[in-house]
Amino acid sequence: MTIIRIGVDTSKHVFQLHGVDEKETPALRRQLRRGEVEKFFAKLPPARIGIEACGASHHWGRALRALGHEVVLIPPQYVKPYLKRGKNDALDAEAICEATSRPGMRFVAIKSAETQAALMMVRTRDLLVKQRTMLINAIRGHAAEFGVTGAKGPGRVAALLERVQEDASVPALAREMLDLLAGQLSALEARLAALEKRLMARHREDQRSQLLATIPGIGPIGGVSFSLKVPDATVFRSGRHFAAWLGITPRDHSTAGRQRPGRISREGDESLRRLLVLGATAVIRQAKSGRASPWLLDLLVRKPKKLAAVALANKMARMIWAMLVSGEVYRSPKAA
Repeated sequence: MTIIRIGVDTSKHVFQLHGVDEKETPALRRQLRRGEVEKFFAKLPPARIGIEACGASHHWGRALRALGHEVVLIPPQYVKPYLKRGKNDALDAEAICEATSRPGMRFVAIKSAETQAALMMVRTRDLLVKQRTMLINAIRGHAAEFGVTGAKGPGRVAALLERVQEDASVPALAREMLDLLAGQLSALEARLAALEKRLMARHREDQRSQLLATIPGIGPIGGVSFSLKVPDATVFRSGRHFAAWLGITPRDHSTAGRQRPGRISREGDESLRRLLVLGATAVIRQAKSGRASPWLLDLLVRKPKKLAAVALANKMARMIWAMLVSGEVYRSPKAA
């Protein structure tokens, strides 16, 4: 008996296995502790192993590949249709094993440790930006409680804090607490500046990132993010398929020959989709007669700005796919 395919349901401590032989007959049902996984697979002949894609799955993909197995990562939403009634670890492993066998199944590329480390820089920056926004909002909110208000924006916080220190009506304890928040904000901005410096160094070393940064609205952070998360754009058949993967195409509700497109699906990578929409919003904000493309200017006349931003983000996604596949530099359209 030779086990040809195994579905692995991972967790923090317990891993559930479901394997089948050449006749698609269940031949392996076993539960392993985390420390036993590599020892167990080291004794097995090479097999096809399916794992649900998650953060830790890339580590196990690399570890099991090093043992000679063929490892594929499957998006969890693609495993769901093969899950039978009820839910437990054994049924999950069986569903993963069945989904792995489908010829039309789509898989997630296993990232290298270096790529995951680089992506940590992008995610850490996102976290620090959120924390900075929280601190700024806290400072503005507490200052407003004592009648001291200021303009919005990270660059206006210093002036607001100066006004607080000069206002004698603000209690000393309140000024002390605001100083504490200001000190935390300064330390956070220093860490953020150092991290962005490293991201820019990564951007200058990555030709694909520099190529994508030439698209209006993408920039270095967007270029690095797409370069790391889309290592091979040729797996997508067209720019539309790439935009659909990002969840920025209309959800389809068509039936009986009637086309019923709805809102965008939002089923792709949330961080990449957010970068596209924010970049498109920045382009629209700076759009002026003679500087923006005729297509965008015409769209802004007919549609609201938010809807135009999503449409432009869709267009930017297709540009990214075309440039990654062809390697060509961005060519700006003729001005209106």
